[in-house]
Amino acid sequence: MKAIVISAYGGPEVLRITDLPDPVPDQGEVLIRIKAFGLNHAEAYMRAGAWGEVAAVPGIECAGVVEADPSGQLASGTRVVAILGGMGRTRNGSYAERVTVPATNVVPVNSSLGWAELAAVPEVYATAWNGLFGNLALRPGERVLVRGATSSLGQAAVSLAVDHGVRVLATTRNSAHAQLLKELGAEGVLIDDGQLATQVSTANYVVDAVFDVVGNNVLRDSLATVRPRGRVCQLGFLGGFDPVRDFDPLTDLPTGVQLSFFGSAFVLGSPEFPLADVPLDAIYAKAESGALPPGPARIFRFDEIVEAHRVMEAGEALGKMTVMVD
Repeated sequence: MKAIVISAYGGPEVLRITDLPDPVPDQGEVLIRIKAFGLNHAEAYMRAGAWGEVAAVPGIECAGVVEADPSGQLASGTRVVAILGGMGRTRNGSYAERVTVPATNVVPVNSSLGWAELAAVPEVYATAWNGLFGNLALRPGERVLVRGATSSLGQAAVSLAVDHGVRVLATTRNSAHAQLLKELGAEGVLIDDGQLATQVSTANYVVDAVFDVVGNNVLRDSLATVRPRGRVCQLGFLGGFDPVRDFDPLTDLPTGVQLSFFGSAFVLGSPEFPLADVPLDAIYAKAESGALPPGPARIFRFDEIVEAHRVMEAGEALGKMTVMVD
């Protein structure tokens, strides 16, 4: 099979197309012929070596058809999506024509969406769902601030929150992107200058929760942005991996404010965080109907993977990107 491999840790140019033997599924695994896969920042981190030694073939999600399921649970030809389960990290991932995935991380889909559209949903929407309604336990009428809202994960979070009756403040560093976020349903857009707590206070917003994709370099400010007994969930590191220097819960964590983390790349599909908790069928149905934004922002060919990673790291896509395999 054709596969994209990390030839050495580094920039996008280290991704190379090569031939590898077709994988064979063990018991408890499913062999998928991949039709399309989504692009995620986690894959750029792995490619660069930021997360240590990882599998040769990156990719943490895909859409395709079942070629073999030793358990007999999924018939050959069943349309499925697959998320994580060690893909791209501890086992070869989805940047290939075929992949084996733990059965717990494979979900049959009943949708008329095309392959590129199917592949744009699983990782960002499953992560956004867990962050919004798992960690943050948001309820209709509450207000969430989505920090890093123009990222693919941020846009999914804005869309899901609005669809569930949650009021959304969205942030961007570029005022030219404000209209995009308003079109997704955000009630307001803040330009992130690193001092959102001051902006929120000045505008008299009451923020119940922060969905933070930016990460460590704004953590103190995110904690100061929510109301007393508010919640903050960190889900990304768009601002970099440097730790929060000299963080002291006594002075930096406001009394009563709850801080949590959701690391989807490490837990989605595990017994503690089963994919069955995420209503993917309903999400796909709403994407078909237009209630949630359908389709990726950009679609690349398999042989355009280097350019796709360059665009992703430069933040030029303004949304989810996918790659067609066949």
